[in-house]
Amino acid sequence: MNGPPPGALRFELLGPLRVHAGDRETDLGFPQQRALLALLLLHPGRPVRMHHIIDVLWPARPPASARNVVRRYAGELRRLLEPGLPLRAPGRRLLPHTGGYLLEAGQDEVDLLRFRDLTRRGARAAATGRSEEAVRAFTDALAQWRGPVAMGIPEAVRGHVEFTALEGEFVRTAQMAADAALRCGRAEVVLPALRRAAALDPLDEPLHARLVHALAACGRRAEALTSYEAIRRTLARDLSVPPGPELAAAHAAVLQEAVRPHGPGHPPAPHDLVRPHAPGRRSPLPLPETQRPSPQVTFVGRVRELALLNALSDAAGSATAAPAAVLVTGMAGVGKSALAGHWAEAAATRFPGGRLHADLRGFAAHAPVATAAEVLAGLLAALGVPPGRVPEGLAARAGLYRTVLAGRRVLVVLDDAADSEQMRPLLPPSPGSLAVVTSRRALPGLIASGARPLRLEPPDTEDALALLAERLGPARTAAEPRAAEEIVARCGRLPLALTALAASAPADVPLAALAATLRADPLAGTGVVREAFRASCRGLSPTAAALLRRLPRHPGADIVAREAADLADLPPRRARLALAELADAHLLTERTPGRYALHELVRAFATEAE
Repeated sequence: MNGPPPGALRFELLGPLRVHAGDRETDLGFPQQRALLALLLLHPGRPVRMHHIIDVLWPARPPASARNVVRRYAGELRRLLEPGLPLRAPGRRLLPHTGGYLLEAGQDEVDLLRFRDLTRRGARAAATGRSEEAVRAFTDALAQWRGPVAMGIPEAVRGHVEFTALEGEFVRTAQMAADAALRCGRAEVVLPALRRAAALDPLDEPLHARLVHALAACGRRAEALTSYEAIRRTLARDLSVPPGPELAAAHAAVLQEAVRPHGPGHPPAPHDLVRPHAPGRRSPLPLPETQRPSPQVTFVGRVRELALLNALSDAAGSATAAPAAVLVTGMAGVGKSALAGHWAEAAATRFPGGRLHADLRGFAAHAPVATAAEVLAGLLAALGVPPGRVPEGLAARAGLYRTVLAGRRVLVVLDDAADSEQMRPLLPPSPGSLAVVTSRRALPGLIASGARPLRLEPPDTEDALALLAERLGPARTAAEPRAAEEIVARCGRLPLALTALAASAPADVPLAALAATLRADPLAGTGVVREAFRASCRGLSPTAAALLRRLPRHPGADIVAREAADLADLPPRRARLALAELADAHLLTERTPGRYALHELVRAFATEAE
């Protein structure tokens, strides 16, 4: 068997298992030996323990000599990957590690790592409303797949959950790609991947609903109806259930020709996917004051964002439309809760079934994160369920919540979500309903389920000045316009900082003096901002937290992974992952792909933490 020459290798797992060195393919030996390499490729750069290797390679009954066989396979693979390596030399590719083995391979060398990296890029782009960019990243990710995972290893090993779980990753990426493509009129580029994903998961109704929409958007109405009929029959045969609301809504939209074909450069209008009609007639739900969001003392601007929420509300207003969700994301203090609360008050009449609000305390400074079961108890109480009838357990409460809301078109504001799993049971189930979710996290899982992303940036200077004038008094800011502008700039136009500063500023202190104080300490008088940033840092990996503390040392406006790696003494791949983690937590802004920037106040906070 001839091995590859020294140097970079190319490992392919998403299809036939292959290793290339330049233009030569390596003969990887026996099927079980190939299976060992495939398993290590599932965890590149991380050790795989011996007992797990044995469990995967021999799913029925391992031989008594299993450990020795694995060691022999590892030795053979080590020499194949590094020809010329002395017999007992450890090498630099396949290394013994903590009672197992570790395969060293970089992101550019392994198709699985490239797939996951491109998927993360697409999810971040989708979460910030960059649909065209998201489609490019998702399609590049899906193009890494050349067939069923790890072809060429024994079927019994390929049936292990380690390998079958990868198919779920393909399906989720295909769903996210479909959502982004439908938003920007590029359904044709994701159609092949959607078809393949539907074949992999024949009972996934949201996936098949996207396939129906995509076929109709590509002008293939007859094929869309045939696809719907096929999944309807499968559901009836295998599960004895009819299609759910989302799949039924997709079918209705095709029948009513509400999905208009479109091409690149012609994105669908908000009403393209579902044609709204008359609202339901059930009586509104009672809404106790304890379930209302906190009253917003001051709200200024956000014209574009309010218009988008109105458009999404109109699109969700059909009694046959699938329940919809909007994810409002952004850094701490940017005004997510204020926007959601203000719009919910104004939009109450659009939802005759009622309006609910829940504080999920995902990043509360002095309170634990609310559990889904705890929040459901509060929502059920708001819906009039007596305390004695609220069941124990998440599943039982979620079932009762769906039952009580059945047939009602409601608006649910889920404020300050920690993650997708926390708020998933809280989403309204009824057609025509809308959930507005706010979070400091990007929540790609919610985007993958079809939520529309709305990234909130700090307001422009004009709106920030108007907010400051509302809090300090128009006469005061008009008397010192330059000082007011400097305060807005020093606060990075962040609404929380401006509000906190105004609340702590004595009425007899000139604005010029406040501006001078901010020059010396950008976080002066805004302790609540420090607390908010500290809460955003909870849950960060140690690597990401350490990198954040180092970033203020970088002299430029933007930073890339190579510079971050040098700054924090990290390998480039770990630096890329840490930057992406900080961006997902909205402690960094990804201005363009791969280029990140710190908000002025986050920079000041990180400098203090250094």
